[in-house]
Amino acid sequence: MAREAGQSTVELVAALPALLLAGLVALQLLATGYALTLADGAAEAAALALATGHPASAAARRALPGWADDDVDVSIRGGRVTVRLRPPSPLSALADRLVVTSSAAVRPK
Repeated sequence: MAREAGQSTVELVAALPALLLAGLVALQLLATGYALTLADGAAEAAALALATGHPASAAARRALPGWADDDVDVSIRGGRVTVRLRPPSPLSALADRLVVTSSAAVRPK
């Protein structure tokens, strides 16, 4: 019995990195899904602004939270607005690979 006393501690220490990695992956997937939802809303806001004659790029940026100011790219071609958003991530190389894109379109008058 005495030799098995620290077994659970050793197993916990061995499993902790895998548990932390799984948590980080789950949080990154949630952040990417949130960024996609934000990009959808920003694209829709920009398309509505375009339809009413207001600046679409400014409307898309207003629809996003402050952290996204440097991570968003809004492009307008005809009646289609495309919003590309880089999700928040502790690893910038990973965030560059997880960029989400959303588009919305309006019919020109």
